[in-house]
Amino acid sequence: MSDEEFEALVREHGPRVRALCASVLRDPAEAEDAAQDAFLKAYRSLSRFKGDASFGTWVHRIAVNVCLDRLRAGARRRAESLETLGERDAPALSALIEPSTEAACADRDLAERLLARLTPEQRLAFTLCEREGLSYEEIAEAMACSLDSVKARIKRARAELLEMARHFSRTDRV
Repeated sequence: MSDEEFEALVREHGPRVRALCASVLRDPAEAEDAAQDAFLKAYRSLSRFKGDASFGTWVHRIAVNVCLDRLRAGARRRAESLETLGERDAPALSALIEPSTEAACADRDLAERLLARLTPEQRLAFTLCEREGLSYEEIAEAMACSLDSVKARIKRARAELLEMARHFSRTDRV
């Protein structure tokens, strides 16, 4: 593959990879660095790209791994309490758990803080499903795990988000 062909692939897949990194890492500068790292790793590993999956799926998997490595290394979770979130943001929580990604973006700050409370694997699976629109099979391939693991992670993420929603609802009524 020529450099020009690779540049075309970066232009084509770059926005989705950057969006994935941004939604997982929550820090725009770190997300941009992670996306660049993912494409650099992809470029250096082109000889190992077998074409079993699409280039998009392959580079997504690389980006997922880069993001997970950064999350694990940085322990990026905030220590903000549910009570504090509930007091400030109860009205916007429902936007997060609505099935529509437009509704989920209504209060991006709250959504990002709540997603940060999930494990990195849950957050990543949930993000790939809800924001990126990948199928469970594509997520399993990108995360290098079983289909059952993907389903369980997404189910747990949704359950935890719903529990937070219940907490906020109780806080809002008090």
